Amino acid sequence: MKTFAPERHFAYDERLGIPVPQLRKDWDAFTPSEQSEMIYYWETVRGRIPDRIFAFEKEIVALQQRLDDEERFDVVCDLTWEIADRASRINDLHLLFRLNQDVAVKAHH
Repeated sequence: MKTFAPERHFAYDERLGIPVPQLRKDWDAFTPSEQSEMIYYWETVRGRIPDRIFAFEKEIVALQQRLDDEERFDVVCDLTWEIADRASRINDLHLLFRLNQDVAVKAHH
Protein backbone atom coordinates (compact mmCIF):
# COMPACT_ATOMS: atom_id res chain seq x y z
CA MET A 1 0.00 0.00 0.00
CA LYS A 2 1.31 3.42 -1.00
CA THR A 3 1.55 5.93 1.85
CA PHE A 4 0.80 9.55 1.12
CA ALA A 5 3.62 11.87 2.17
CA PRO A 6 2.41 15.49 2.28
CA GLU A 7 5.95 16.83 2.74
CA ARG A 8 6.73 15.69 -0.82
CA HIS A 9 4.45 18.49 -2.02
CA PHE A 10 6.52 21.16 -0.28
CA ALA A 11 9.96 22.49 -1.15
CA TYR A 12 12.36 23.89 1.40
CA ASP A 13 12.90 27.58 0.78
CA GLU A 14 16.45 28.45 1.85
CA ARG A 15 15.67 32.16 1.86
CA LEU A 16 12.72 31.83 4.25
CA GLY A 17 13.94 28.83 6.22
CA ILE A 18 10.72 26.84 5.88
CA PRO A 19 9.15 24.45 3.38
CA VAL A 20 6.60 26.11 1.10
CA PRO A 21 3.85 24.47 -0.96
CA GLN A 22 4.93 23.20 -4.37
CA LEU A 23 2.14 21.11 -5.83
CA ARG A 24 2.88 18.88 -8.79
CA LYS A 25 -0.75 18.54 -9.75
CA ASP A 26 -3.99 20.46 -9.40
CA TRP A 27 -5.35 20.73 -5.84
CA ASP A 28 -8.64 19.11 -6.86
CA ALA A 29 -6.75 16.05 -8.14
CA PHE A 30 -5.84 15.17 -4.55
CA THR A 31 -8.28 13.11 -2.51
CA PRO A 32 -9.98 14.84 0.43
CA SER A 33 -7.80 12.79 2.75
CA GLU A 34 -4.62 13.89 0.95
CA GLN A 35 -5.79 17.50 1.01
CA SER A 36 -6.40 17.21 4.73
CA GLU A 37 -2.92 15.77 5.31
CA MET A 38 -1.33 18.57 3.31
CA ILE A 39 -3.29 21.19 5.20
CA TYR A 40 -2.23 19.62 8.50
CA TYR A 41 1.41 19.57 7.37
CA TRP A 42 1.15 23.19 6.21
CA GLU A 43 -0.29 24.21 9.57
CA THR A 44 2.71 22.68 11.37
CA VAL A 45 5.02 24.62 9.05
CA ARG A 46 2.90 27.76 9.38
CA GLY A 47 3.23 27.52 13.16
CA ARG A 48 7.00 28.02 12.83
CA ILE A 49 6.65 31.25 10.86
CA PRO A 50 6.50 33.60 13.90
CA ASP A 51 9.82 32.15 15.12
CA ARG A 52 11.39 32.71 11.69
CA ILE A 53 10.13 36.31 11.68
CA PHE A 54 11.57 36.89 15.15
CA ALA A 55 14.94 35.48 14.05
CA PHE A 56 15.06 37.83 11.05
CA GLU A 57 14.04 40.77 13.25
CA LYS A 58 16.97 40.00 15.57
CA GLU A 59 19.29 39.92 12.55
CA ILE A 60 17.97 43.33 11.46
CA VAL A 61 18.64 44.80 14.91
CA ALA A 62 22.21 43.48 14.82
CA LEU A 63 22.73 44.81 11.30
CA GLN A 64 21.32 48.21 12.31
CA GLN A 65 23.71 48.35 15.26
CA ARG A 66 26.62 47.68 12.90
CA LEU A 67 25.25 50.30 10.52
CA ASP A 68 25.16 52.91 13.29
CA ASP A 69 28.91 52.52 13.87
CA GLU A 70 29.97 52.18 10.24
CA GLU A 71 31.71 55.02 8.43
CA ARG A 72 32.71 53.37 5.15
CA PHE A 73 30.15 54.04 2.45
CA ASP A 74 30.55 50.67 0.70
CA VAL A 75 29.93 48.81 3.96
CA VAL A 76 26.95 51.05 4.75
CA CYS A 77 25.49 50.12 1.36
CA ASP A 78 26.07 46.41 1.97
CA LEU A 79 24.49 46.56 5.42
CA THR A 80 21.52 48.47 4.06
CA TRP A 81 20.98 45.82 1.40
CA GLU A 82 21.21 43.07 4.03
CA ILE A 83 18.61 44.84 6.17
CA ALA A 84 16.32 45.24 3.15
CA ASP A 85 16.76 41.54 2.35
CA ARG A 86 15.75 40.49 5.88
CA ALA A 87 12.77 42.87 5.78
CA SER A 88 11.70 41.32 2.47
CA ARG A 89 11.89 37.85 4.00
CA ILE A 90 9.76 39.01 6.93
CA ASN A 91 7.20 40.44 4.52
CA ASP A 92 7.05 37.16 2.57
CA LEU A 93 6.63 35.19 5.79
CA HIS A 94 3.82 37.49 6.92
CA LEU A 95 2.04 36.90 3.61
CA LEU A 96 2.39 33.14 3.95
CA PHE A 97 1.23 33.21 7.56
CA ARG A 98 -1.91 35.18 6.76
CA LEU A 99 -3.07 32.95 3.95
CA ASN A 100 -6.02 30.68 4.62
CA GLN A 101 -4.98 27.03 5.12
CA ASP A 102 -6.11 25.52 1.84
CA VAL A 103 -5.58 28.75 -0.09
CA ALA A 104 -1.95 28.75 1.02
CA VAL A 105 -1.40 25.35 -0.49
CA LYS A 106 -3.27 26.20 -3.69
CA ALA A 107 -1.62 29.58 -4.14
CA HIS A 108 1.85 28.13 -4.48
CA HIS A 109 0.96 25.61 -7.14
